[in-house]
This record gives sequence, structure tokens and C-alpha cells, in this order.
Amino acid sequence: MQSENKPINGQPSATSPRFLDQLDRTPPRPDTDRVPHTTRLSRLSKAWHTSWERGGFLYQRWEDLRCAPQLGWHGMANWVKATLGFAGICAILILLDGATHVLHRLLTAVPRVEVGGDTTNGVFAVVDQPIRSYIAAHTTSLQISGSTVYTLWQTVGIVSLIGGFCRSTGARFTWTAWGAASIAMVHSSAPPDGRTIATGLAVLAWTAASTLALRGLTLRPAFFTHIHNAGHQIEPHIHLISLTTAPPDTPNDAHLPLKR
Repeated sequence: MQSENKPINGQPSATSPRFLDQLDRTPPRPDTDRVPHTTRLSRLSKAWHTSWERGGFLYQRWEDLRCAPQLGWHGMANWVKATLGFAGICAILILLDGATHVLHRLLTAVPRVEVGGDTTNGVFAVVDQPIRSYIAAHTTSLQISGSTVYTLWQTVGIVSLIGGFCRSTGARFTWTAWGAASIAMVHSSAPPDGRTIATGLAVLAWTAASTLALRGLTLRPAFFTHIHNAGHQIEPHIHLISLTTAPPDTPNDAHLPLKR
């Protein structure tokens, strides 16, 4: 029968004095199961809640956004101004890009207009046909077709007419330039024997349409009368104070004998 303190496979037994002596000298291992572990998720959660407390980073940014409508453009925070400006520039670029694609599709989908052929008749043909002929003769060496130029010419005229009727200053300038260019094209491409009549009809048609595009516009000089209201007038006065004052009035009972 083996003894209880006999080593097993060269190792001391659990009840041997040698094993107990080694066990006493070995430092105790920490109980890792009871030590709380600070994970990355808990640190992020703590930082998130801290930033939303009063005085935190996110709390201050939210206050800047909340108070921006009441403070106005000049009073709001600089980072809010920068964000709004950047967003506005991006929106304008997106709109311009979309408008460019739409305009390109519209121009490529324009029907082929025979600008050099006589496709109109009547009084309108006297003005329209010279413009068609002028566009057809001067667009042969360009990268754009004559029908597209003719369509753009009509579109600019209609848009400027509507904008001028709405009293837009830029549209009225465009309408004036459009009318002058149209009259010049008619005068250049009209037949020599009827050039004067065609130009006169173009001028009359443009001036008649200008009653709508330039409505409310007057050539009378504006007189501004400034009424000056008289302000407070200051008139200095010098008041001299007399240094000799009259003696005070003596009461009636001053001459009466004193009563003892």
C-alpha cells in the first residue's frame, strides 16, 4: 500500500509538506472574474452621454442650431454659417448640373425646322422669313444646327416677354436686345426691294409687343421733393441775477411789546 505523501509520477502529492510549502510561497492569483472590464463600447457610451450634458460638445452644437433662427445670419455661430453656405453652393451646383442636362436634352430633341425654306405666309412671314434665312446663312460653319438657333431665338423672346410683363429689369434688358437683334436680322436678309417695308413691320411688331414687356416703364423724369422739417431751435438767453435783495417783510406784531 502506497503512502499518501509519496510522489506520483515525479510530482509531489497534494498533501505532502513540499507541496504545501510551494503553495504558501506562490502569490495568490487575482480573481479576474470579479474585476470589471471597461470595454470600448462602454467608453463610447460614456463619452456620448458626457457630450450631451450641459457644457458638452454636442450640447453646445445643438444650442447653436436651436438658437440660430432667433439670432439671424449675423448672430448665429460661424460653423452654422459655413455649413449653410456649403450646402447652398452644393445645391446650386446640383441644380445647374441638372439644368444643363435638361437643356441639352431639349436642344437635341428640337424638331428640325427648315430655317431656309418658306414655311410661313401672311404678315408674319415678312418678319419671320428673313430671320430664318439669316440664321440658315450664318450657322453653316458652327457646331450647332440652324433649327436649334431658331428655337433658342424664339424661346428667349417668349421668356423675356413674360419676364418683362412681370417687371423684371433683366428680362426687359433682354427683350430690348432681342428686339434690336431681330430688327437687324430682318433688315439684313429681307429682299432689297421690300427691305424698308419688312424692317418697318418688324419695328411695329416689336414696339406693339413692348407694351406688354415694358408696361409701367415711363420716360418722365422723377422729381423728389424733400420737405425739411424745422428742428428744435436753441436761442440762448442771458439771465442776470440781482445781488441786492429786498429785506423781508416785517410782521405786524414785531412792534408789540414782549409779554413777560
